Amino acid sequence: MGHALCVCSRGTVIIDNKRYLFIQKLGEGGFSYVDLVEGLHDGHFYALKRILCHEQQDREEAQREADMHHLFHHPNILHLVAYCLRERGTKHEAWLLLPFFKRGTLWNEIERLKDKSNFLTEEQILQLLLGICRGLEAIHAQGYAHRSVGGPCVLLGAERKSPTKRNERSLLSSQGDLKPTNILLGDGGQPVLMDLGSMNQACIHVENSRQALALQDWAAQRCTISYRAPELFSVQSHCVIDERTDVWSLGCVLYAMMFGEGPYDMVFQKGDSVALAVQNQLSIPQSPRHSSAMRQLLASMMTVDPQQRPHIPLILSQLEALQPPAPGQHTTQI
Repeated sequence: MGHALCVCSRGTVIIDNKRYLFIQKLGEGGFSYVDLVEGLHDGHFYALKRILCHEQQDREEAQREADMHHLFHHPNILHLVAYCLRERGTKHEAWLLLPFFKRGTLWNEIERLKDKSNFLTEEQILQLLLGICRGLEAIHAQGYAHRSVGGPCVLLGAERKSPTKRNERSLLSSQGDLKPTNILLGDGGQPVLMDLGSMNQACIHVENSRQALALQDWAAQRCTISYRAPELFSVQSHCVIDERTDVWSLGCVLYAMMFGEGPYDMVFQKGDSVALAVQNQLSIPQSPRHSSAMRQLLASMMTVDPQQRPHIPLILSQLEALQPPAPGQHTTQI
């Protein structure tokens, strides 16, 4: 983790003894700003996220975001290149240097295909879902859940080409929970989970009505309504909320990959009650593009009762069985 930062000129900064050239602003939201910079030592592009810290609590939250990144060394979880804290008079700025992904997000890919009246193939969906699940498995293994909010949803990566205009249209997102706009795509199409700063503990024991209301209010502020699990809309006074809230959100992501939009996107856009809609079992449209096994997998993720919803390891085992055989293999299943 770096702590030395020098603004050497109007267009360059030094972080961890490496010089970076400012290219352009990528986006901003709340008290965060994201700039595209180029490493003069390697010619690669990076996203520099700057968080304005007005109080000690802001600095602690920024440090926590950096700590969350350092917890994981996983190909499906965004890694932190460098971190430093810069003084600005009586205030501070936390700087997080992250990779820039020129392909953008999963949602960019879904929209690109929709523009051509196309969809992801089942084989593509299975590969993406497998990577997302592996990232979530690593997060859950550390005792955290991804149900969270981040700053700007930026397109992060280390390439020599400039970002496209299409990518720039999807730079900002007000909330950072598990959804297609918060899943980046690497050069080979591998999914990478981002927005780790506000992850919270996977297992939350609610013991009274005050705690229930506090958690419900937190979810209303932090979790995107159309990807929010049913149990977070009306939290019971005595219950346990666990990491299977992520499984519900994952089901919404799977639905978006299959049909080009989330299952409750239109409910929200029409102004109808998402809270009411998620209390009923999801009706999955019939399509020749999808196998019965995939439909069953989606239905299991979208189970309203969280106690009946599967955990990620079970989903992973089912996914691995559905993967097509590698070239040269003679078996029909992995």
